[in-house]
Amino acid sequence: MAERMRRFGVGYALAPKKQASFIQVSLVNLAKERGIDLVKIDMDKPLIEQGPFDCVLHKLYGDDWKRQLEEYALKYPHVLIIDSLEAIERLHNRISMLQVATELEIKCETTSFGIPKQTVVYDAKIVSASYLESEGLKFPVIAKPLVADGSAKSHKMLLVFNKDGLSKLKPPIVLQEFVNHGAVIFKVYVVGDYVKCVKRKSLPDVMEENLGKLESYLSFSQVSNLNTCEKNDDKYYKLMNLDDAELPPLSFLKEIARGLRRATKLYLFNFDLIRDNRVGNKYLVIDINYFPGYAKMPNYESVMTDFFWDVLNKNDKGFENLQKDSCEKEVRLLVGNKGYGEDEGTLPVSPLKREEKENTIQV
Repeated sequence: MAERMRRFGVGYALAPKKQASFIQVSLVNLAKERGIDLVKIDMDKPLIEQGPFDCVLHKLYGDDWKRQLEEYALKYPHVLIIDSLEAIERLHNRISMLQVATELEIKCETTSFGIPKQTVVYDAKIVSASYLESEGLKFPVIAKPLVADGSAKSHKMLLVFNKDGLSKLKPPIVLQEFVNHGAVIFKVYVVGDYVKCVKRKSLPDVMEENLGKLESYLSFSQVSNLNTCEKNDDKYYKLMNLDDAELPPLSFLKEIARGLRRATKLYLFNFDLIRDNRVGNKYLVIDINYFPGYAKMPNYESVMTDFFWDVLNKNDKGFENLQKDSCEKEVRLLVGNKGYGEDEGTLPVSPLKREEKENTIQV
């Protein structure tokens, strides 16, 4: 008589939009074939009354959800929670987010990586062309909300071409150097040990001699998206060398992914890379996102199912005790404005206040 397959229960708690994109019938069925049942967590009932699950998969925030996860972990200490809210929280601050990348030691003789120069601004009165210069920045610069919590507001950004564009900024913001990168961004998806890189269209290069001819700023919601008017310009498409863009070496990407996974203590994330046109073999990490749109990744169903199987059967050798690791809750680090690799001190940044979370760039 054949031995009955053990079944695992993975409870998922996702926002409606995230659930609609990620929990596809194709994923549910493939996981079921492997003995993994994806079960929707009822947000109208206390989490502690549901399950028990072998794993809780989530992308929700707030004090109430945090409390529910803590209670669940105490009652069911064997349950794997992907991922810890403390670890995810570090990615909600665009300064502490990229600080993670500066902590990595990547050994590659032919390729290097870093982060763009950047500074954080809390007071709009200090923002000026001379201020940028003092911080080692020059036009154009990208202005991003300091808070990166996945909300629509946190995605509102400006590409600022001159001093007039600075008047549109409302702190707290991060000012980041804009680096010409051939209008191509590399999105690197990480699922446990699995790493997949895809190419996407990005902001076109900006020539210094053309700065005086441009408007004061350009608004956009993501680096890979421009406004509709700009996208309808034929010249824009001619700048998109997507097909010709060579992917970074996979071994190099895996090394970064492994380092970021260890530093962030996260299973599920992606990071955005651009190739610095000034130095052909140098890449810059410009963003790290928790639990990205995996449904856009080729064969995401099999990748996610394999991942669930590995962690549930403790085959994930890289981070067997990931969920037990602690993450700094009260410390945020300012990245040295001179960029990665420079001998620059760090300053403590207090945790984000409620009012800081509500302030974003005004477009």
